[in-house]
Order: sequence, then C-alpha cells, then structure tokens
Amino acid sequence: MNFGGPGFVLAIIAMSMIAWIITTAIRAKHGYPLTDDCGRAVHPIKGDEKVTAALKEENSQLRATVNRLEARLRVLERIATDPAKRLSEDIDSLR
Repeated sequence: MNFGGPGFVLAIIAMSMIAWIITTAIRAKHGYPLTDDCGRAVHPIKGDEKVTAALKEENSQLRATVNRLEARLRVLERIATDPAKRLSEDIDSLR
C-alpha cells in the first residue's frame, strides 16, 4: 500500500467522517449538547409541549378537512363523468 497516494488520503478522510457521525449520534442519543458549525454548543429545546400539542391538534383538523374535501371531490368527479349517461337517460325518459 502506498501511504502517500490518494487512496490512503481518501481512506483517512472517510474514517474521520464516519467517526464524526458516530460521535454525533452517540452525543445526541444520550442528550449531550451538540455543536454548530462554529463550535458553539447547541442544546436541544425541551419544554415545548404546548407547541407540540397545538401542532398535533392543527394537524388532526387539517387531516379532517382534507378527508372531507376528498369525499366532496369524489362526488364531483362522479357527477362530472356520469352526466353523459344520465343526461341521455333523462332525455329518453322525457320522450
């Protein structure tokens, strides 16, 4: 193995990146503060249960609205695709 070649340099870079990822994952798992790009500590935000609850409530309301709109859209699609048959039946019944 050539220790001065590009393969060796790339292997060292890859090993250091993998070690950094593992270290960050362990720190995050155990609740230690992480660092930002400038090396300052970034503490996880705790105590936002009210915001989380409000977002969950809004999410459930939005899902209900989407479900209602999907049901209405299905009806409108049925109406839009059926009129040709229904219209001809109505004309025939009027004759």
